[in-house]
Amino acid sequence: MTTDILIIGSGMGGATLAAALAPSGARIVVLERGDHLADSPAARDPQAIFRDGVFRPDETWLDGQGEPFNPGNYYCVGGNSKFYGAALIRFRETDFAPVRHMGGTTSGWPFDYAELEPWYQAAEEMYEVRGCLGEDPTEPPHSGRYPHPPVPDEPEIAALRARLVRIGLHPSSLPLAVDLPRWLARGQTPWDAFPDTDGSKMDAESVGMRRALSFENVTLHTGMHVDRLLADDAGRITAVQVTGPDGRSEIAARSFVLAAGAVNSAAILLRSATDAYPKGLANRSDQVGRNFMNHNCSAALAIHPWRKNRSVYQKTIQINDFYGKPHAGDMPLGNIQLLGRVSGPILASQTGLPGLVARWIADHAIDFYVMSEDLPDPESRVTLRGDRIVLDWKRSNWAAHDALVARLKRVLRKAGFPVVLSRPFDRRTPSHQCGTARMGTDPARSVVTPTGRAHDHPNLFIADASILPTSAAVNPALTIAANALRIAHHFQQRERAI
Repeated sequence: MTTDILIIGSGMGGATLAAALAPSGARIVVLERGDHLADSPAARDPQAIFRDGVFRPDETWLDGQGEPFNPGNYYCVGGNSKFYGAALIRFRETDFAPVRHMGGTTSGWPFDYAELEPWYQAAEEMYEVRGCLGEDPTEPPHSGRYPHPPVPDEPEIAALRARLVRIGLHPSSLPLAVDLPRWLARGQTPWDAFPDTDGSKMDAESVGMRRALSFENVTLHTGMHVDRLLADDAGRITAVQVTGPDGRSEIAARSFVLAAGAVNSAAILLRSATDAYPKGLANRSDQVGRNFMNHNCSAALAIHPWRKNRSVYQKTIQINDFYGKPHAGDMPLGNIQLLGRVSGPILASQTGLPGLVARWIADHAIDFYVMSEDLPDPESRVTLRGDRIVLDWKRSNWAAHDALVARLKRVLRKAGFPVVLSRPFDRRTPSHQCGTARMGTDPARSVVTPTGRAHDHPNLFIADASILPTSAAVNPALTIAANALRIAHHFQQRERAI
């Protein structure tokens, strides 16, 4: 098989890029390791999802100590976005510059917020984001409004918002990509961590791939495991070697785009090592796999023994009062947003509490997601042991996360919740993985250019979370989509020269 553009991965980066390039008329092939996510009773069953892990991959990675674990990455058309909380938030304007944190100073991005802003706007329109300007004091400049008004607060959440305002905070509507009536028609569940099987969430499959596949020049192949990339002596990528339903084969193309996610994009490059490229492809800088970031996250439950929380979906507000104002000397702590409603079965499956105890706590709790920035560290990295992925994630900036959790507990008690419990997420939870193939202007310190092209290979591009130089402290999905649109624009401008 031969094509013009071959895209590896159908998640937020790959699907958005495919949709943007589709009108060009170029022959585009998208390879996806998994398959379409079929509807099933398990898609609405919290025990199947949280206790039994029926959607988790049949795969084992090793951690930095060589201990095996089952990662929380999902292999299906649309990738991890099929299970995401649909929070599409822009990085703050200051996130693109060097920022001093408790755990160190970030290097910043090779371009500023203004460069990405038009693409943020385009991505919000493409993914039909529900939001509201003017509520969040940290909201960066927008060239347009959100396409839709925000998802409405449920009664208990509206009361929470009012209490937070009364104690001087600035809760704001969480930008969300979910069709609420359609979601609730499928069953009374939250959407956070529940799979989308009918297009109720605006995700990489229901928006990006659907738009791309409406063009006859775009083809999607599922069940295709990319084993390695093949390069010639001049450094051009000539083909990918894949293992699919019909066995092993090679697919040639003029241009190649990696969008398999922060861990798997790095693993593919490392697996592609040859005598000419002993460290793997695109790795002259020895930066492939390095600077892995995964947000520092905790769940917090604000409990009032005499008030019940009757919310179904809950996840509609965020708090950025502690995000930090570097120009004022404030140390950044991070973002706080609501989790999808944690029911008794979910809480029991995650904590081991008896069902009756878990149900009582869940009935009287409002659930928060506390998120702080993980800083890039060259020693936090993806490597290979044979064909096995080794993920040696070295947490950073944890003092800031502890401080944010403590600050949240204080303000929630002030807002009228006498008991606040918290628990950090473990490494099995994919809390916005990014890094491993960072973009930059210096080929000795980065893997790709600011427009996503590999420094070492003129026809290889990367368009997923792996190229983000920093993780900020908000969900990265919108930034991945916006940057994929930006890369597609630059790709088309230089296509004839590739």
